[in-house]
Amino acid sequence: MKVRSGKDMEERAVILGEYILENKSTVRAVAKQFGISKSTVHKDITEKLPLISPQLYPQVKEILEINKKERHIRGGLATKLKYEERSHNKTG
Repeated sequence: MKVRSGKDMEERAVILGEYILENKSTVRAVAKQFGISKSTVHKDITEKLPLISPQLYPQVKEILEINKKERHIRGGLATKLKYEERSHNKTG
């Protein structure tokens, strides 16, 4: 198990924040991209980033708020696609 220094974790928080900003990514997408848990991404962004990079945090927070507002739409689309695929497989 690799022990991470505080500096590594600070750098990770900034890297994650910049990635979200550049790609307008969701927490889930960032977690998948970096191979870490959604909880880790959320904690780094909401707790560490404001202290480490107060100039970056508001921009990242704005994107996360937009994603949060749109979450129900993405979930509905995913459900729709799931059932369309099931229907297609039964008839095809």
